[in-house]
Order: sequence, then structure tokens, then C-alpha cells
Amino acid sequence: MSDTPYLIVGLGNPGADYEATRHNVGHMAVERLAADLSAGSFQRNKRANAFVATGVTRASAAHATHTPGQTIKLLLAHLGSFMNTSGGPVAALLDYYHVTPGHLIVVHDDLDLPFGTLRLKSGGGHGGHNGLRDIIAATKTRDFARVRVGIDHPPGRQPVADYVLRPFSSTERRELPMLVSDAADAALALATDGLEPAQQRFHAPHDNRK
Repeated sequence: MSDTPYLIVGLGNPGADYEATRHNVGHMAVERLAADLSAGSFQRNKRANAFVATGVTRASAAHATHTPGQTIKLLLAHLGSFMNTSGGPVAALLDYYHVTPGHLIVVHDDLDLPFGTLRLKSGGGHGGHNGLRDIIAATKTRDFARVRVGIDHPPGRQPVADYVLRPFSSTERRELPMLVSDAADAALALATDGLEPAQQRFHAPHDNRK
């Protein structure tokens, strides 16, 4: 097994009132990945104010840093804090589990991408996303991987804060399960395949992903 696990964090807000909102799509993706990997229930980590499930997977033959077939430990987390204060829990998780930022993958909603679109990247700024902003400030680095999940811009003059805290539309809800599944698969691919192979797979048209 790889000595250093990957920490995959799905951003969102805690509590039932926010479960189905656009801002929580990262949280949804990590829960889906935990189910796909039969990782078991999320256990509370009081020190980090987070909930963590542990899964395992195997490295792809195409991965640049792992032996093909090597078992990789995955720490799947969602946070007990609200989106704007995501940084403290993420920094605490990295410290508690001895994970380097190079093995951190953050799954989050993105207003700058059309609904249903995924983009994978490593490093860069926060793009106005308050969760990312706080993680960068708390960890003092931008050098971690992200799965950007497109939720589109709010229509008309609807305030952004109102838009991201509302549930998906009825049309979006029909496509949401596939989007959440793809986001979960993309986070897994970053750990097993590496950035460029994962980008080639998930930046392609949908029919070519699977």
C-alpha cells in the first residue's frame, strides 16, 4: 500500500437545510465515491471538525508516481464547518493524517462552468470561491488538485449567494446523479491515474469518458 494516502475533500455546508443545494455538490460527490468504494460510514474527527471515511483503490498502469496495481489509501472527507471556513478543517486533516498538499484533492462547485461540466486542475487561485480562498489561506499553498463541478451562473440578476444556496432546478436534478457520479470518478482518477490522464478522460465529451 502507498505510504501516503490521498485526502479527497468535498466542499459544502453542514446540515439538512443545505444537503440538496448547489454549493454542496462537492459534498455529494465524496459521499458517492465512499459508496462506490464501499468505504463504510463517515466517522467524526473532532480535532479537525470533519467526517472521514476510509477507502482503498489501485493505481493505474499509466500513473507516474505509483507502481501499477499498487494499493492506494483514500481518506474521503466532508467538513463540519461552513463553506467560508473550510480552511481550518482541511489544514487540520492534512496535519492529523500526515498528508502533503500534493495528495490533497478538493471537489467543489464552480459558477464559471456550465452546469454538468467538469474541469480538473492543480494549483492556481480561488476564482472567487470562498471555500477555496479559506483553504489556500489556512494551508498557505495553492498547490493542490481540484475537481471543478460546473453549476452555471445565476439567471438574471439573482444574487450569487442566493443562487448557490438553493436546490438544483427540476431539469438539473434529472442530470445531477450523472454529474455527481462523474465528479466522484474524476476525483478517483486524479489519485489513480494522475492529472493529465484524468484531464484527457474528463475534459472529453461525455460519451468518451467511460
